[in-house]
Amino acid sequence: MRIATYNVEWFANLFDDEGQMVNDGTWSGRQDVTKSQQLAALAHVFQALDADAVMVIEAPDSSRHRDGTVALETFAAAAGIRSRKAQIGFVNDTQQEIILLYDPDVMSVRHDPIGDVTGKKGSRTPPRFDGTYRIDLDIDATEDLIRFSKPPLEVVIDSDVGTFRMIGVHAKSKAPHGARSKNEEMRFAIANRRKQLAQCIWLRERVAYHLAEGDPLIVAGDFNDGPGLDEFEKLFGRSGVEIVLGTELPPEQQLFDPHAAQALLSKVSAHPTTSRFFIRDEGRYLSALLDYLMVSPTLKPRAKAWRIWHPFEDPACWKDRDLCEALLTASDHFPVTLQLSAESI
Repeated sequence: MRIATYNVEWFANLFDDEGQMVNDGTWSGRQDVTKSQQLAALAHVFQALDADAVMVIEAPDSSRHRDGTVALETFAAAAGIRSRKAQIGFVNDTQQEIILLYDPDVMSVRHDPIGDVTGKKGSRTPPRFDGTYRIDLDIDATEDLIRFSKPPLEVVIDSDVGTFRMIGVHAKSKAPHGARSKNEEMRFAIANRRKQLAQCIWLRERVAYHLAEGDPLIVAGDFNDGPGLDEFEKLFGRSGVEIVLGTELPPEQQLFDPHAAQALLSKVSAHPTTSRFFIRDEGRYLSALLDYLMVSPTLKPRAKAWRIWHPFEDPACWKDRDLCEALLTASDHFPVTLQLSAESI
């Protein structure tokens, strides 16, 4: 069984309020890419992935007037892919949902959030992901109120290879959007970094709960972070990805992702990347490892063949010129996949 995570830049822009594809020559949310070009590229990529389940990050939005699941299922039908059923969790107001696309012939999926429901005052114990977590992030003895702008999606999957859980994640961006000066840029960046780490601490608490329960678990998505990614790691001690992985804990309490493990071996040498952004002020591209498929110790023996579908770093993608071009047109992130085998008898 192939499991994937894929962050699709501004997927929402490709659909109207009825969830129908806007397949025309108007501009998409991607630079110099039309809606028809992005839709065609995405269809090509999803067909090539041929995944049984795809955790779609930045999926089409849901609200009183729009339904992201209808939009994704419409896309899946047009693309002719097996993963044609959509499962959403808690909706948000960012136009970027987290939705699992899956093949209903090989698995059943249900939204299964864990934790207590909280009001705005929050809880000191990790609440449900649509709630508020009260946590002191520094030494000022003052609690911070942490919320997810994009609450993680928690699902239980019953499949041909057994029952397991998935958590889809789109953690807080650390970019200092809206800053009007260098000092303000620094303040925004540090504040965003603190929020991102707090979300990862909250997520780690949920991971620890599932590991204690013996639940097979996959944590999938975009963490906007990684080992050695920026200078703030020295200020805060470690990356959010390391917190979720549990790198300082005993092996039985750790999650595993081979790309993260490779990056952790040396934070200054070359390591895998899953995204490519154009830095306009510098006239160059920045590549980063942001997207992960982390597995629990119970799933690690059954999880194989992790792959980043990178148009330049994956030889098979590079050799397939049509796929290479589609990956570059479809999004500023590239899919990550793994193969999951059945439980041993």
